[in-house]
Amino acid sequence: MTRTDDFLHKQLKTYFGFHTFKGQQEAVIRNILAGQDTFVLMPTGGGKSLCYQLPALIMDGTAIIISPLIALMKNQVDAIRGFITDNNNIAHFLNSSLNKQQLADVRKSLLNGDTKLLYVAPESLIKEENIQLLKQLKIAFYAIDEAHCISEWGHDFRPEYRRLRTIINDIGLAPIIALTATATPKVQNDIQKNLGMLKAKLFKESFNRPNLYYEIRPKNNPEREIIKHIKNNPGKSGIIYCLNRKKVEQLADILRLNDIKALPYHAGLDPATRAKNQDSFLMENTDIIVATIAFGMGIDKPDVRFVIHYDTPKSLEGYYQETGRAGRDGGEGHCIAFYSQKNIQKLEKLIQGKPLAEQEIGKQLLLETVTYAETGTCRRKVLLNYFGEEYPHPHCDNCDNCLHPKPLFQAQQYLTILLKTVTALLEKFKTEHIINIITGNLTTLIKSYRHHELREFGKGTEKTPQFWQTIIRQAIILHLLEKEIENFGLIKITDTGLAYLRQPYPILLPEDHNYLHDDNDDDTPFQTTKTHGSFDQELYTILKAQLHHLAHRLDIPPYAIFQDPTLEDICIQYPTTIDELKNCHGVGEGKAKKFGQEFINIIKKYVDDKQITRPQEMLVRTLINKSSLKVHIIQSIDRKIMLDDLALSKGLEMTQLLDEIEAIVASGTKISIDYYIQQTIDDDKADHIYEYFYHQAQTDSLEDAIQTLNGDCTEEEIRLIRLKFMSDIGQ
Repeated sequence: MTRTDDFLHKQLKTYFGFHTFKGQQEAVIRNILAGQDTFVLMPTGGGKSLCYQLPALIMDGTAIIISPLIALMKNQVDAIRGFITDNNNIAHFLNSSLNKQQLADVRKSLLNGDTKLLYVAPESLIKEENIQLLKQLKIAFYAIDEAHCISEWGHDFRPEYRRLRTIINDIGLAPIIALTATATPKVQNDIQKNLGMLKAKLFKESFNRPNLYYEIRPKNNPEREIIKHIKNNPGKSGIIYCLNRKKVEQLADILRLNDIKALPYHAGLDPATRAKNQDSFLMENTDIIVATIAFGMGIDKPDVRFVIHYDTPKSLEGYYQETGRAGRDGGEGHCIAFYSQKNIQKLEKLIQGKPLAEQEIGKQLLLETVTYAETGTCRRKVLLNYFGEEYPHPHCDNCDNCLHPKPLFQAQQYLTILLKTVTALLEKFKTEHIINIITGNLTTLIKSYRHHELREFGKGTEKTPQFWQTIIRQAIILHLLEKEIENFGLIKITDTGLAYLRQPYPILLPEDHNYLHDDNDDDTPFQTTKTHGSFDQELYTILKAQLHHLAHRLDIPPYAIFQDPTLEDICIQYPTTIDELKNCHGVGEGKAKKFGQEFINIIKKYVDDKQITRPQEMLVRTLINKSSLKVHIIQSIDRKIMLDDLALSKGLEMTQLLDEIEAIVASGTKISIDYYIQQTIDDDKADHIYEYFYHQAQTDSLEDAIQTLNGDCTEEEIRLIRLKFMSDIGQ
């Protein structure tokens, strides 16, 4: 089928409103229209969808679009219907979310020939009743989206995808177009072999996304870093990826408590909530989506300005695809990933539960991620090299390593030792074994092969194994060595490497990052906490005097302004602005504005006079404490839920609930329980207790209050009024 240039451009304008094709789109479409198998390797944002949508609308029959994205099929179908407003049956999806009536409607539309695009989940495609239905249709072609799911070496392997060729043969042969945004040469070959399309024409665009900035940070208080980044980029859309649902929920709660519009997205949410949160993000009612990696594929939001990986990604393919959701409009896109050795260890433990072959693959993919994270070389260069593409420049000036280069060292002698060792081993061993030989580590494997008798054994004992990891990584980037991933990471020497051995020359290489001393990762969200014994005692004495002076002037108890733990934290953090003061233990926004400026003035002068180096970062306050209970309590009080009902709903005793509320108030959050007090405590009694805390009490001690009030009031009543007093006066 041949089409003129005018015809294709007219169809493009008619259906999609575009005047010109993007990149290789037109060439891909012509190949499909010619009835040829087609392999499309196009980065996220490159316009893959149009490559099968336009020919489907032009060609006779129905195009079968196979996609793993059940949650997003409706969005894709709605988008097509949005372009073709006069035919609501132009596109349908077939998956497990449909009821009987909806299935009947789809079937009728297909058999009538009205449907041009049918989106099918692989799990639905293999059902016998669907196979029999599709056999009755004229199939224009099969489009296999996210084709990397076919390969065991891909980052999102789906076993159902391995059966697609057999199912296609059963339904009826037609051209195949396989599309993916991420595939190494190994994965490309695996896809083509499995689909029986080795002769397919390959359309491959550069993996380079020059507008994306890549950065790896040590995972040390990541919530603080994330909040700071978002606050410095107000109103910008961002996606934050976490490895598990619990962390997604916790982080979304933390962001909301810090006045950031954020929503969670993961498979554990009911479909209606997922769809609502997704739509809120797309309609820009929400700035931030915190999600598992289930979110993002198929999302056509061009102005995502940053993608943050809270956890270390499992593979570079996944990392590349997820970062590719930033800056799809060609504008700025910040890609920040937090890296920690503990994260890697957790991922390794997850791999251990899988079959041996999968374990080996998982380890290799994870090792590539570690290599990328720890390298001091241009990140763009490393990333493109992984996908079989050469970046022609020494640096990109748009990654952390290029903007803040690591020190260089002379590597000629180390590269020579390495290359000689690989040659002596006849290119039959992996990185770990090579390093053990060079560093003289006499393992059982080395003994069994008698490799300790090699001249290279122990040649690099003055350097650490981590250093030799650096040398191997750099040698691969320089194409002196290559790693055969399909052979589980065997290290081979290249022709370039052999030439270097014959005639070595000086090479300067950057040092790797060392995250060992920065690793402070754990599963619990950080909190601002009191640190005993490490605060500035002299400043504490000065501030304590000021506290009593202010309290006397305002005629309120000193503890109602700042309690001792708060003063101690202030004398650790040295806040010199109201915003910084708000981040100290027990200081809310109201308290900071009401009482803070006098203390700030004293601290500024003290810091200047003493030439004190302050902490570079202030902690961002959060109320999350290993669970979302406190968040739920705050939200319930805002809705004026009765406290006894709230306690019952969470399975708490009233005393336990009051403990939680007291912790919330002590951390600096203002709440109002007036609605509950008015219904449960006599007005005169409430006034009596309030007067005690205002004029008589020297501390907020509950024991002193009970003793002084002489049994006229219950402990619960005293605690409730104390909460009201502390929130009224102190916040």
